Amino acid sequence: MSYKKIERMTGFMRINHWVVAISMIVAIVTGLYIGHPYYQSFIADPAVDKYVMAWNRLGHLIVAIIFDVSSVIVAYLYFFSRFEKPYKKLIPNAKNVKEFVDVFINLITLNRVKEFDSSHTDSFNSIFFFVFHMLLVWMLFTGLQLYVHGLASGLSSIGAWWPAILHLTTDWVVVATGGTYMDVRISHHYTMYAIIAWVMFHVYYQIWRTIFWKEGDINIVVGGSKFVEE
Repeated sequence: MSYKKIERMTGFMRINHWVVAISMIVAIVTGLYIGHPYYQSFIADPAVDKYVMAWNRLGHLIVAIIFDVSSVIVAYLYFFSRFEKPYKKLIPNAKNVKEFVDVFINLITLNRVKEFDSSHTDSFNSIFFFVFHMLLVWMLFTGLQLYVHGLASGLSSIGAWWPAILHLTTDWVVVATGGTYMDVRISHHYTMYAIIAWVMFHVYYQIWRTIFWKEGDINIVVGGSKFVEE
């Protein structure tokens, strides 16, 4: 039995993956603190004197900006990447639907039925990641609405134009979530748990594929390649 090496992720794609992963951890830790402060400064001074909340909000904002930039990059690569074009796997044609079903059956039967080519990105994983990106987009809009709501004066350090743009592009979120800013906050919070659940399944599935397929899938985000039987 011989295997051939298949490139699945470029160096830039791997860097983007780990930047998003690290940013997500920071966003969850700081976001949970913003919603319900669960630790204080480890010194005698009160937390308010050490700006614990301010530092958490700053960290949350910075990683949110990183998420925004990453989302724009991913959206561009979806259609214009020279390595692969993921949007083609989202088209609900007969080939993609069959592949999605085959991969799903392979998962629930613990690899007893494998009737698809695992050397490329399959429809199941493509749709799974598309859901993740949509969750990030929703977090972006709800987060920006919460951010601009905090600018009660309508001003920011870079002028009034920035809050005006945010109101123009995100005020619809208030109506979509129920009509109040608390609804936006709750939606933002619950979406975080949906993303945590997504990440847990993602890690599980990659380990599952590595064990059952024996093609080194776990190496894709490290070395960029996997192996498939010739």
